[in-house]
Amino acid sequence: MITVYSELHKLHHGRGEWMAGQLVPVFEMPRRAEIILSRVQEVRLGEVIGPQEFGLDPILRVHSPNYVRFLQTAWAEWSKLGRTHDALPYAWPVRRMNQGLEPQQIDARLGFFSFDAASPITPGTWTAVASSANVALTAAEQVRGGSRAAFALCRPPGHHAAQDYMGGYCFLNNAAIAAQYLRDQGAERVAILDVDYHHGNGTQAIFYPRADVLVVNLHADPRVEYPYFLGHADERGEGAGEGYTLNYPMPWGTEFPAWMERLEHACRQIQAYGPEVLVVSLGVDTFRGDPISQFRLESPDYLRVGERIARLGRPTLFVMEGGYAVEEIGLNAVNVLQGFEDTA
Repeated sequence: MITVYSELHKLHHGRGEWMAGQLVPVFEMPRRAEIILSRVQEVRLGEVIGPQEFGLDPILRVHSPNYVRFLQTAWAEWSKLGRTHDALPYAWPVRRMNQGLEPQQIDARLGFFSFDAASPITPGTWTAVASSANVALTAAEQVRGGSRAAFALCRPPGHHAAQDYMGGYCFLNNAAIAAQYLRDQGAERVAILDVDYHHGNGTQAIFYPRADVLVVNLHADPRVEYPYFLGHADERGEGAGEGYTLNYPMPWGTEFPAWMERLEHACRQIQAYGPEVLVVSLGVDTFRGDPISQFRLESPDYLRVGERIARLGRPTLFVMEGGYAVEEIGLNAVNVLQGFEDTA
């Protein structure tokens, strides 16, 4: 399995995020990708290649032009005020405020284009996130060209980013950009399977009214877990997309047998949909030792996850999302890929 990786991810290194009432070091750090890459090389998973350059067009097929301009210019606006620390929002438009009028001042724009204070913008953020999207697109090209599977070692991750907002360490939705690209290149039906601990709210929002991309999420119950405001079982799409969003929320403390039951059901739904290509948003923050998650999967369990996905028999693009037990992230993520590769 080819892995696509870019060193440019290191240009995004936020120093602080607001969590549980205090500013803490950001859990999403460059070392995450470096450890996964090291494990890919250690087990000789396959060739590691750099990304191609795809330009803005595939990004603009998913994200709004004004949001993309914001990401491109936010640091310049921030630093123009003499600020050298990370850019974080502190005010957001909510119910009965004017949510459609884009403000001019950078503090207001940060709130307008975000839903949390966990996604700091730094001098290199735009370069890093654009490269991350190119990583996903390059891996999508590998699958489109006939490869059984490819691994996009994306960082920053993407599944919390919607058409016009960032959050949850995510700025551009890599999996959605790749899925849309595959559609634009001729795939009539694409499925996205998100196995991250946190609900992929951005991916759901992007494809919610559509029947050409099936979005399936296995995640912690949003009544008690981030991102809180999407991911309930009764959210099933709207209009033409009704029935093409599937959510499997689970309680804190869920262990592998119960989690695997949901994956089995989800895979049957994907099989019935009959996608030409499968995109997997690969989060491994379901791990027992993850510092910001509450599921109880063990490292060997991820081999079984890869095996079950492989039995779908679809060309598969794995796109890296979350996982914050940094020492184990390489083992856990690559176990999924090895489980997939070892299953005929």
